[in-house]
Amino acid sequence: MSIRVHVLVRGAVQGVGFRAAAEHAARDAGVAGFVRNRTDGTLEAALEGERADVDRVLELLRTGPDGAHVTGVEVEQVPLRDERSFAVR
Repeated sequence: MSIRVHVLVRGAVQGVGFRAAAEHAARDAGVAGFVRNRTDGTLEAALEGERADVDRVLELLRTGPDGAHVTGVEVEQVPLRDERSFAVR
């Protein structure tokens, strides 16, 4: 069953290769959506795909790549958008 989640990641998450790591994880898992830095210093992502595949990407978002320090992650299930690709914005 496909799901879509909206994710906000807090902490030292910008300038450490987080978006590239998220993109790599999403593409490896076959997950669509996007990732972007927000002006408030958080990282925002939308992930859409099979639940197990989305969960694999969420694992990365909860820890981040080397150099990141994640202090909080908010995940909210939202309606599907039938996206087919993943983008860094």
